[in-house]
Formats: sequence, structure tokens, C-alpha cells
Amino acid sequence: MNAISRPATKMQSLKAMLAAIEEAVSAPLGERHHAVADAIAPYVADPSLLDGMDIPVNPERYARYEIHNDPAGRYAVVALVWAPGQMSPIHAHNAWCSLGVHRGVITEMYYTNSDGETVPSATMLRVAGETSCGPADPTLIHRLANLSCSPVISIHCYGVAFERMSTELNKIYTA
Repeated sequence: MNAISRPATKMQSLKAMLAAIEEAVSAPLGERHHAVADAIAPYVADPSLLDGMDIPVNPERYARYEIHNDPAGRYAVVALVWAPGQMSPIHAHNAWCSLGVHRGVITEMYYTNSDGETVPSATMLRVAGETSCGPADPTLIHRLANLSCSPVISIHCYGVAFERMSTELNKIYTA
């Protein structure tokens, strides 16, 4: 008997991505950010990934919406919604991070810190379906920005519980 192809059910892609992330977080700590980025990659650009979720654009600042918070506090998955012109502060992470672009184009700018001065060093345009990641490292400094004319949605997985993100995730730098 031949298998019948059925359309994806609502939330099927999200459930599959979360299951893949759950498996990936068992990777050794030094490899975890890569494993999670690889787990996100097949799902992140699926147009149905966030079906049924209320994730509006905030005209004041980019907005972070909880998708999944690991009950054991090992990681959290969030959607960041960026209006045109919105950007993160220049920062490094105190926890590993993996991200993928769901919709639009995000600009990732890299920086170096020399003699206490934060200086731009590289820029990458990341389109829907692309991923990026990094370990917890105060010298891996970057900024994300929506420099396009349309809203952007990115999916991020951080090695910290959702409720601790505002206090424990980022080390902020000044330009």
C-alpha cells in the first residue's frame, strides 16, 4: 500500500522543530549552539511555523515572544519581531545562542572590542531559512537589525530559561 501524502497540520512544523531542539540540547556544551542551529534550519522558514500565535509588531522596539520554555530551565525558544529600522543593542551572550530567520532579511553586524572601544568588523545579511549561532563568549559581539522596509521575524534559542533572559542573557556594549 502506498503512503498518502497529507498536508501539514497546524503547529506540526513547530512541534517538529521543538522536538529537534530538545534532542540537540543534549549535545556537548561546546557544540550545542551548532547542534541547535542545525535543528532549527529545516523548519525555520516554513510559512506555517507560527500559525495561530499572536506575535504583533511593536512600533516602539523589537518584541520577544516566548514559544517554548524548557521546564528544566536549560533553554528557551522565542520569536523576535522586528519593525523596519529596529535593532538590538550591541551585545555578547552569557549563554549559547542559535537563531534562524523565519521571514524577511535580518542584518547581523559583528564587532571587536579593542582598548575598551567597540568597533564594527563585519556584516552578514541573513535571509529566511538561514541560521547563525554562537557559544557563550563575551568577545563574540554582535547586533541584529532590520534594515529592510518590511517586518522581520527571527526564531532564537538561548541556553537560559525565558524568565532569566532579561537579567542573565546579554552583556551590553556601547558603540
